[in-house]
Amino acid sequence: MATEPPDLPPGGSVPSGRRTRRTGYAGGVFGVSNALVGLIGIVVVAFQAWAVVDCVRRPTQAFVAAGKLTKPAWLAITAIALVIGLLTGPLGILGLAATVASIVYLVDVRPAVREVQGGGNRW
Repeated sequence: MATEPPDLPPGGSVPSGRRTRRTGYAGGVFGVSNALVGLIGIVVVAFQAWAVVDCVRRPTQAFVAAGKLTKPAWLAITAIALVIGLLTGPLGILGLAATVASIVYLVDVRPAVREVQGGGNRW
């Protein structure tokens, strides 16, 4: 039969020579890790929002003239990517797929549409 460890004395100190086992982790590495994941999430959502706003601003005819999917299709893709990014975060399988969809829009579709509009190849 397992015995329960005795409670600490009223002063809260442990007699010398006796080790205690901590049941929780007080910050440190996990705090930094969580902050980094949170920061990545914010950056990815901002990136996805930029893709949606840019897609809204482009004229409908420019998408077809550039040989890409239609504007409503890209608008749906980028908007769904933004919603998924907001709901799941950047590190799940759906979050990664949403991030890739936004990247494809910004590095492939956006430059082609801008070139058709006469905006050149600058960012």
